[in-house]
Amino acid sequence: MKTIVVVGGGITGLSTMYYLQKIKRANNLDVKLLLVEEKEALGGKIHSIEKDGFIMETGADSIVARNKNVLPFVKELQLEDELVYNATGISYIHTKDKLLEIPKDSIFGIPMSLDSLFSSELVSAKGKLEALKDLFKRNKSFTKETSIGEFLECFLGKELVEKQIAPVLAGVYSGSLETLSMASTLPYLLDYKEEYGSIIQGLAKNKSTFQSAANKKFISFKNGLSSIINRLEEVLTDATIIKGIQTTKINKNNQTYTLSFSNHADIEADSVILTTPHDVSQRLLASDELNLDFNKLQNSSNITMYLAYDVPDEALPKDGTGFIVAEDSELICNACTWTSRKWEHTSTNNQLLLRIFYKKSNPAYEYLNGLTENELVNTAMKDIEKSLGINVKPTSYEITKWNNLMPVYSLQHKEAIDSLTTKLATLYPDVLLAGCSYYGVGIAACIANGEETAGKIAKVLMKEIY
Repeated sequence: MKTIVVVGGGITGLSTMYYLQKIKRANNLDVKLLLVEEKEALGGKIHSIEKDGFIMETGADSIVARNKNVLPFVKELQLEDELVYNATGISYIHTKDKLLEIPKDSIFGIPMSLDSLFSSELVSAKGKLEALKDLFKRNKSFTKETSIGEFLECFLGKELVEKQIAPVLAGVYSGSLETLSMASTLPYLLDYKEEYGSIIQGLAKNKSTFQSAANKKFISFKNGLSSIINRLEEVLTDATIIKGIQTTKINKNNQTYTLSFSNHADIEADSVILTTPHDVSQRLLASDELNLDFNKLQNSSNITMYLAYDVPDEALPKDGTGFIVAEDSELICNACTWTSRKWEHTSTNNQLLLRIFYKKSNPAYEYLNGLTENELVNTAMKDIEKSLGINVKPTSYEITKWNNLMPVYSLQHKEAIDSLTTKLATLYPDVLLAGCSYYGVGIAACIANGEETAGKIAKVLMKEIY
């Protein structure tokens, strides 16, 4: 009997195990499936907190619905009746001392039509005219391995990128646009430029790809995102899940591997899937040959904070769902989501729930990270008062810190992953890396990566059998 061990009980590890279980059942395979998790609860960064009549998420607050694997996955887990979709509305950028609307017909702040470009309040007439060079300027040197910032600025102009695109895109990918590659962010933009001669025209031709029915692009569940974690744990009946054990070392034998733990007996495995952060995987493998590539991978940090207020919805700008903060803003925070408006299920008593974000790229981050909870709340309250005019004390709050756990896809990320994959195949055959540290940010990407990883393991198993 073959033994397959998944290290890490976040969404990638659970998805991988789910698809391995499907493959085992479909092919009647004689394999033992084992998942080990350091914490006493599964989910990793996904954890929903019910507090004072609110639902608050410690990590992501939603799943991108348009990814083709997401809704079928939800259906298989029989969670369709629990689905909730985001309320649509206006997203803003806080620039200097006011909120200005991000044009509706845009993706990551990038215009998907000329009307969207010229309707923007964030960019001057000169900046809009400069962006028109996208219609005739051809690509001569950019590849998917080059900087997304340099690519966008070359064809859309400095002002549009700095004032409208960078605040949005840098917020999503936790890094400076100059240090993020197209391959790890928006690789399809280069394809559109090549095929249509224009980024804007390419987005216009493919608009349906980015706009789902009624513009509801994101999903969650009535009781929060933990619902998908809890259901996965329920359905993994052919797998053994061991929680509360810390993996400390992976040793290679002749054809197998020995996993050692701080508080559990060693486990022998034929295949190992590491869904752990890259620095944890590096420590577990402890390989000089792999360290050079692991050291090229980067993490970032952030602080998120929920503030609940006993004020009416009318206190917020009409039809808005949140704002991102521009560099010229006087606010300290990086962004603010109006959670109770975007996700009605998060506030059972119709009170206002806001979520504030402070990222490591923020010049004040180290100072903020050293503050007490009360000091952080007071800092956030000042940002809320300056941006939204709400000056009452919050009725409840929740603070989450993710220190050095947010992947950053730098320009050298793909090269490092390709090299790691090649070296692992030789040095550690049947040991695979999976998860957001390596193959894609967001829950949908992690689910897809879990399915792909399970397929790779199954291919080896089927080859050995047949």
